[in-house]
Amino acid sequence: MSGEELVLRSTRVITPEGTRAASVVVSDGTIVAVRAHDAAVSTHARVEDFGDDALLPGLVDTHVHVNDPGRTEWEGFWTATRAAAAGGITTLVDMPLNSLPPTTTVANLRTKKDVAAAKAHIDVGFWGGALPDNVKDLRPLHDAGVFGFKCFLSPSGVDEFPELTQDQLAVSMGEIAGFGGLLIVHAEDPHELAAAPARSGPRYADFLDSRPRVSEDTAIEGLIAVAKRIGARVHILHLSSSDALPLIAAAKREGVRLTVETCPHYLTLTAEEVPDGASEFKCCPPIREAANQDQLWQALADGTIDCVVTDHSPSTADLKTADFATAWGGISGLQLSLPAVWTAARARGYGLEDVVRWMSTRTAELVGLEDRKGAIEAGRDADFTVLAPDETFTVDPARLQHRNRVTAYAGKTLSGVVKSTWLRGQRIVSDGEFSAPAGRLLERKN
Repeated sequence: MSGEELVLRSTRVITPEGTRAASVVVSDGTIVAVRAHDAAVSTHARVEDFGDDALLPGLVDTHVHVNDPGRTEWEGFWTATRAAAAGGITTLVDMPLNSLPPTTTVANLRTKKDVAAAKAHIDVGFWGGALPDNVKDLRPLHDAGVFGFKCFLSPSGVDEFPELTQDQLAVSMGEIAGFGGLLIVHAEDPHELAAAPARSGPRYADFLDSRPRVSEDTAIEGLIAVAKRIGARVHILHLSSSDALPLIAAAKREGVRLTVETCPHYLTLTAEEVPDGASEFKCCPPIREAANQDQLWQALADGTIDCVVTDHSPSTADLKTADFATAWGGISGLQLSLPAVWTAARARGYGLEDVVRWMSTRTAELVGLEDRKGAIEAGRDADFTVLAPDETFTVDPARLQHRNRVTAYAGKTLSGVVKSTWLRGQRIVSDGEFSAPAGRLLERKN
């Protein structure tokens, strides 16, 4: 704000100490104080009073496939970050694959940054990739500021990002642990997948059978064993199998440096409701049954699962064919993640404080941004989401901002309307109107 004071008021400000009526004072893009709702303000201050709309910290989404450059017909930084801003997300971390080139060398990271710099409506960070042949590139990428390294234990779906064998996993994990980095893992076991029944066609039940829970469970069990032996810090991506939860809980009790995420689609959609041929619901690992979903919610509540991220993984509409075996697997969720999770959370008795913990505070902690992001308190960036939690809307794909307006939520009525989104004290979207791109490119702190 160039020194000019801004005061944001709400009767429902979500702070680390709880929800309360408050005035949040902002100067030079940073929160400088959280005061009483009726506190006196400077005569030079601009006051924005949101009434009973809730003031949340901007969400931090650490699992987004932007696909830019190289597959920009699927998505791009301009459209992805607009969708994120429209959904109350003020920071995202971009996955290293589906872009061309993938983020697996410092030169490739530089290429991606050059593309993102002028297009980002919100703050953007980057994951690096761990491949069979790039162990030598991991430390340079770490030194260049990536937040960690993604690997697959089964085929990724794109040829330029091959999976790691168990031996290669141990080598990469050891290298990353050596410089204190974070390895994030798509955990499905290739042998279990190969042994599962594989049928083409439109039946969702056939697709679900082809990605059984045991593929996740086996991969996670092996991953935990390697992480325990090496002493590495490891994060499990997009958990969908509730059968793996006892393994995860036991590992955490034993002191394994393990964190876990799940996604809105696993928490809000069920296998029982997926129509045959509707591959907008296809993702890997898959959306599972309602009983499985209940266990994921319980694991969020007790801390076995740490956080919720979108795994926004779009494609062009033509790749979403009616054949579940060949359709692209990925859910486009940036704009709808907050209302989708809030709708389901409130129905189960959770509050906005829980949603903020899962989708902002803990995700900021995962990538080491907890000094700037993830909470409304003095010293943090003035990133906010203004949410009308009791208002509802029906999802119209034509109103979505991501490039290909395919969504598994089409026609669903959701609670929670994002009224405006703020980045470092600047309103970047309000009632569907966007400002010019104001996002910054973020690097991991040394």
